Amino acid sequence: MSTHSIPIVDLSEFLAGGEKKQKFVHELGKAFEEIGFVSVRNHGVPQQLIDAYYEAVKKFFALPADVKKKYENPALAGQRGYTSFGKETAKGYDAPDLKEFWQMGQIVEGEEMPKTDYPDNMLVEEIPEFNELSVQLFKAFENSARELLRAIAIHLGIGEYYFDKHIHNGNSILRAIHYPPITHEPKSAVRAEQHEDINLITLLVGASAEGLQLLNRNNEWLNITAPEGCLVINVGDMLQRLTNNKLKSTTHRVVNPPREKWHTQRFSIPFFTHPRSEMRLDCLPGCVDEQHPLQYAPISAGEYLNERLVEIGLKK
Repeated sequence: MSTHSIPIVDLSEFLAGGEKKQKFVHELGKAFEEIGFVSVRNHGVPQQLIDAYYEAVKKFFALPADVKKKYENPALAGQRGYTSFGKETAKGYDAPDLKEFWQMGQIVEGEEMPKTDYPDNMLVEEIPEFNELSVQLFKAFENSARELLRAIAIHLGIGEYYFDKHIHNGNSILRAIHYPPITHEPKSAVRAEQHEDINLITLLVGASAEGLQLLNRNNEWLNITAPEGCLVINVGDMLQRLTNNKLKSTTHRVVNPPREKWHTQRFSIPFFTHPRSEMRLDCLPGCVDEQHPLQYAPISAGEYLNERLVEIGLKK
C-alpha cells in the first residue's frame, strides 16, 4: 500500500489578495478537479481550540454507555447528539461501520428555521466545556469553509460570493467520531467502509491515528497523509453534482490498524459543510457542454440530503 501526500495549499495566500489569491484559486481548483482532496495550512482554525476539543471529545466517549445513551434520539436520524456503535452503514453495504459519533448542527442566527431541518442541539450535562468548545469549533470551521468556497466559486467563474447566501445558516454538521479499540477478529479490515461525503466540502482535523485512504483513478487505495497542523479538505457529492462532475467527490474509507495496534482507539473530527435545504443542486450551465453532457436530474439540497440519510441507514 503506497502513501500519498495530497497537494498542500495555503489559505493565507487567498486572504492576501492579488497574485497570491489567484495562485491559491488555481491550485485548489486543480486539486479538486484531479484528486478531490487537498491539505490546507494557515486555515484559521486555532490549534489550541482543536486540542481542547479533542480532550473534551475523549471525555465524552469515555462516559458509561448508559450515560451516552441519554443523548441518543433515533427520531433525529443521527443529525444531533449521540449515535451509538454500529448504527451507520455506508451506502451499498450491509455491515455497519465500527464507530460511534456525536453531532451538533447549525447555531441559527437572525431568522427562524424549521425544526424539521434544524432540531435543537443537545447539551452534555456531564462535560460543560464540551458544549462551549463545540460552538467555538463549529464557527471556526464555518469561517474557513466560507473562504474555501469563495475560492471554488472564483475557479468556477460564478462570482466569488456565490455560496455565501447558501451556507449562511446552512445545515452544516460538526461530527466527533470514535473508533474504539478492536477487541476481537473483525469481520472486515475496514472501520468505515468506502463512501463519498454528502455535502459541499468536508473539513477534517488530522485524525488521532492513521487509517484514512482514498481511491485514485487507477482504482488503487492510497494512504492519505497531511502535514501536522493542516486540515484535509475534500469535495462532497453536492458540489460534484452542482458542477456536473467537474469537481471530484472522491471515494474514501478508514481501515483498521495493523494487529499490533488493535489496542489503540481513533478519533476524527470532520466538519460537513452543507447549504440551506432550499439551495438548488441543478448542474451549473457553465459545467455542461458537448464534451460534458448533463449527468444529473434537478434536485434541492434538502431533498438530496434526505435521500442519502435513508441510504446510509440513519433515516427510515
